[in-house]
Amino acid sequence: MTSTTEQIRSCLAHLSPLILEIQDDSAQHRNHPGAREGGGHYRIRIVAEAFRHRSRLEAHRMVHTALGSLMSKEIHALQLDVQIPRV
Repeated sequence: MTSTTEQIRSCLAHLSPLILEIQDDSAQHRNHPGAREGGGHYRIRIVAEAFRHRSRLEAHRMVHTALGSLMSKEIHALQLDVQIPRV
């Protein structure tokens, strides 16, 4: 069984991120209702060319779509920092 962090990394691979940082903050939310049901709290920083010419909302939607079914159980809370590469 792969960890949720590894599953997140795999789901986002098609965006060809130049930087992908995933932080699992679940331990800080142990007694939170969503955490008791198995969902984790994650912070993701992703820098990808795929976000160029996209609004921040569109970039967030791209990440949420890529994470797909993980958003329904494995991920309870998600903080995103999406960026385009600096030239």
